Amino acid sequence: MDGRQSYRRALRASLFLLGIAAAPAHSAVLLSEVFYDASGGDAGQVFVELYGSTGLDLAGYELRGINGSGGDTYKTVALSGLIPADGVFVVADDDGGSTAVPDADLLADVDFQNGPDSIELWDGGMVIDALGYGDFTSAVFAGQGDPAPDVSAGQSLARVSVTGSNLADFMVLDTPTPGSTAVSAVPVPAAVYLMGSGLALLGSRLRRCT
Repeated sequence: MDGRQSYRRALRASLFLLGIAAAPAHSAVLLSEVFYDASGGDAGQVFVELYGSTGLDLAGYELRGINGSGGDTYKTVALSGLIPADGVFVVADDDGGSTAVPDADLLADVDFQNGPDSIELWDGGMVIDALGYGDFTSAVFAGQGDPAPDVSAGQSLARVSVTGSNLADFMVLDTPTPGSTAVSAVPVPAAVYLMGSGLALLGSRLRRCT
């Protein structure tokens, strides 16, 4: 079994233990990789990757960009399409009807800002996942736990676990990997954390770091 299969099997097992693989599909998807700062221009180069249950209909889901300066929503991206058999769904930046991102499942304006900023995944009126990246000493953080670092141009942030802290859950990749997972396995079980923490947030949990 290769690394991608191991990762997907482990993450799928964690989702199943939560009961969301067989329950209503509204919580069976997570942010798995974000590439927001390409080397050179971002148009048609950047992407957001999701991981979720095979066949999940993304109609009604949204990605929202939360500005670290003030906490306002500066971008809303409506999602559509079905998550394919491998569980990986790539939302690639739309550059006039085309994109340079391989394995794209949906073209949309996903040129999110550099940090400190956050990206939220919404299902209807509920935030079900969020990633904040950068230094939030004097900025509004809308992610989970502690923020992930703000990557350098050409690097991406890829999920490696589901603990509820962006710093622990995402690693920096020097080479983005749209359409394929970055690590061999989820290192910690997701079920215990998620049941106690409420990963499916009842709205935006904005706070100011000190």
